Amino acid sequence: MSHIPFLGRLRLHEYAAVVLSLTLVFLESVLHIIIRFLPKPIIEFFYKRSARLFHRFVASPTLLPSPERRIADRVRKARDFEALCDIFGYQHEEHVVLTKDGYLLGVHRLPVKAGETLPRPGTSTGKPVVYLHHGLLMNSEVWVCMTDPRRSLPFVLAEAGFDVWLGNNRGNKYSKKSIHHNPNSAKFWDFSIDDFAWHDIPDTIDYILDVTGIQSLSYIGFSQGTAQAFAALSIHPQLNQKVNVFVALAPAMSPPGLSAPLVDGLIKASPSLIFLLFGRRAILSSAHMWQAILYPPIFVRVIDSSLTWLFRWRGSNISPPQKLAAYAHLYSFASTKSVVHWFQIMRHGRFLMYDDDVYHMRSSSGRSYTPVRFPTRNIATPIVLMYGDEDSLVDIDIMRRELPENNVEVRRLHGYEHVDVLWGQNVDQDVIPGVLQALRKYAEAPVTFEGIKHALENAGWTNGFSLKNGRTVNGVKGTTNYSYASPGNDTALSTDIDC
Repeated sequence: MSHIPFLGRLRLHEYAAVVLSLTLVFLESVLHIIIRFLPKPIIEFFYKRSARLFHRFVASPTLLPSPERRIADRVRKARDFEALCDIFGYQHEEHVVLTKDGYLLGVHRLPVKAGETLPRPGTSTGKPVVYLHHGLLMNSEVWVCMTDPRRSLPFVLAEAGFDVWLGNNRGNKYSKKSIHHNPNSAKFWDFSIDDFAWHDIPDTIDYILDVTGIQSLSYIGFSQGTAQAFAALSIHPQLNQKVNVFVALAPAMSPPGLSAPLVDGLIKASPSLIFLLFGRRAILSSAHMWQAILYPPIFVRVIDSSLTWLFRWRGSNISPPQKLAAYAHLYSFASTKSVVHWFQIMRHGRFLMYDDDVYHMRSSSGRSYTPVRFPTRNIATPIVLMYGDEDSLVDIDIMRRELPENNVEVRRLHGYEHVDVLWGQNVDQDVIPGVLQALRKYAEAPVTFEGIKHALENAGWTNGFSLKNGRTVNGVKGTTNYSYASPGNDTALSTDIDC
């Protein structure tokens, strides 16, 4: 009992929840072992049977799939980042970053527009560089698994004239290797957000700057990808000189908690319970198994139901074909420890470093010690926060108080939830133009006038010129103010562009 102190603090219904959770995890583990050794024909039988049941009791099959549904099926079936890029005519480079503590991280690069020939690998393009980083339980595929390339931020950035890089966390699909530990060992998975901040983010940035030969890059993070940057920039002062702007999409720093009261209270009472349920290696490693045996629309409904239960997200801003396409690429391996770290943060209500003493007891005064907080007020890099006002994981007021006063811009996305910022139907109108404007303002190397113009007009934005400094678009090179209106004329965007 001394090794599981939280048991003495649980109520009767919480004991029942623990027992039920352990039972479900045990049954799921048994099924995982059984299915792993099943022949492929039997797995296909379960898949087809689930499809018949779905069409019989839920929805009839569509005789003539829409063009978006056909693209969605191709995206869903794409095996990796390369296959996803091939669908839309983009060529990419693959790089490997060796972190200072021995992990090998896969990094993808989109240095040219669709249909263009790649330059000699590993060389500078002379373009401004953008580095994108994914969220928890994800990998770089989440940025490009779209049914329309105009809604894929990396593709839009490549068309606008940026050299685009996409990172991956240690342990995920593209970074499951270390020179010190085997991925089957618990030591391999002994990492948290601290390790992403100390090594993965700064080491990847140093590698990109070394290859491209520039002084600074622009960083775009989603969800945990923003938390990793907040942490990295706060503990590496010199890193702020290497990042000219940090665009935080669905920013995560100190989430208030889960929307399921029982789970939220139970996990906050003892974050270490996650170790008891899932062990100390990869969490939810059987997700791919369920994806293989379930008919895709059923898998989508399972994901939707889980997100609604845990976070109260409805997912109404993401089209059904986009869900079919994206949910197949949603999950990637992550350490249980990194999830425990998030519940520690939620428990304390502060953006703290990992508490290694997970079993510490309260003192006689009723207070326990608090781990070191990430000094996020020290960040010098300009920050642009883009958050959905329906996102239960973002408390923008608390986050704003933990950041510097002078170099932070906040942009509210009306009606957006968390994942909508990635895959929403209107990200080409609501999210991407704001990202382009931020990059245009802060990027190190100049972005061409035609590049920005092409990217925005592809998204359906109308435009008009206005004079600035007495210079015109077709005259002497200078600065011109370029104004845009969204397709519905309900949103305006204005930026200065060198031409």
